Amino acid sequence: MSVTSSRSATACATRATVHRKPDRTAGSGGATRAARTARSKDRKNIQYHYDVSNDFYGLWLDSRRVYSCAYFKTPDMSLDAAQEAKLDHICRKLDLQPDEQFLDIGCGWGGLILHAAERYGVRAVGITLSDDQHAYVSEQIAERGLTGRVEVRRMDYRDVPEHGGYDKIASVGMFEHVGRPNLRTYFDKINALLKPGGLVLNHGITTSEPEASGLGSGISEFIEDYVFPGGELVHASEVLRAAAGSGLECLDAENLRPHYGRTLWHWVTRLEAHADEARRLIGEQKYRIWRIYMAGSAYAFDHGWMELWQVLAGKAVEGTQPNYPFKRDFIYCGE
Repeated sequence: MSVTSSRSATACATRATVHRKPDRTAGSGGATRAARTARSKDRKNIQYHYDVSNDFYGLWLDSRRVYSCAYFKTPDMSLDAAQEAKLDHICRKLDLQPDEQFLDIGCGWGGLILHAAERYGVRAVGITLSDDQHAYVSEQIAERGLTGRVEVRRMDYRDVPEHGGYDKIASVGMFEHVGRPNLRTYFDKINALLKPGGLVLNHGITTSEPEASGLGSGISEFIEDYVFPGGELVHASEVLRAAAGSGLECLDAENLRPHYGRTLWHWVTRLEAHADEARRLIGEQKYRIWRIYMAGSAYAFDHGWMELWQVLAGKAVEGTQPNYPFKRDFIYCGE
């Protein structure tokens, strides 16, 4: 089936979030057990989605294996060029400087930490719960001669040590795993990890309607069961509210929704071009699941049912933001 027929097949797609039941565990001992259980479940969910096969992802992602929305400065940009532009867009927003301590929460296959170290001279740490990603990034660090400057850890973000702190933090495509009940915990942890005056960029998929609670027509259940267990989307307003509640001031927010639709159609086209190899690696059923999942997501972004927000926030020092100029010129310098 071509991309054109993929678009037709997904014409009935609707909004995607996953319903979750609240944690009703009582007592401190129960809370501790619940926390351990949550971490174990999160690890299993991440591994289910990302440890399919490194080679499978390599078939349809760009050369850096960046598994998040690209940034198409012109409509005819290649996927590789658009992903590089996205990495630069993030690094410029964070105003990365040589030798700054930089943390990437949910680093994927290492595209951002490798780019930030090589182009901007930072000292980078990336964390992931995926065994496959950890192994791949470790190899890339060694091959590129970045040992001692770049490090990848197999670690839950809640367990990252807070001593020392980081000048800049990014979270790209990981936010969808956090879930509404954990937003405050997530941003509290980021605040604790940031040095005073530090900046964080949160890049994640959100719903387009404030009160959206899930996909209709069984699509929410399909994603939960077959693609993205444990995922949940919230509205951008909830992101800002949670960040502010954790003491982080929103400095800039940008919706890249059209860019994600274009990114996903690139992925679908590339997956279909390698259909035989994809089937060999993951089987017919998973190939069909991934194909309809990405095509349906592309359709949803194209029609405004989901959005992609980059939110830049800062940890103030006595009410000031010493590392943010309150103008956008520096973001687009050199583009």
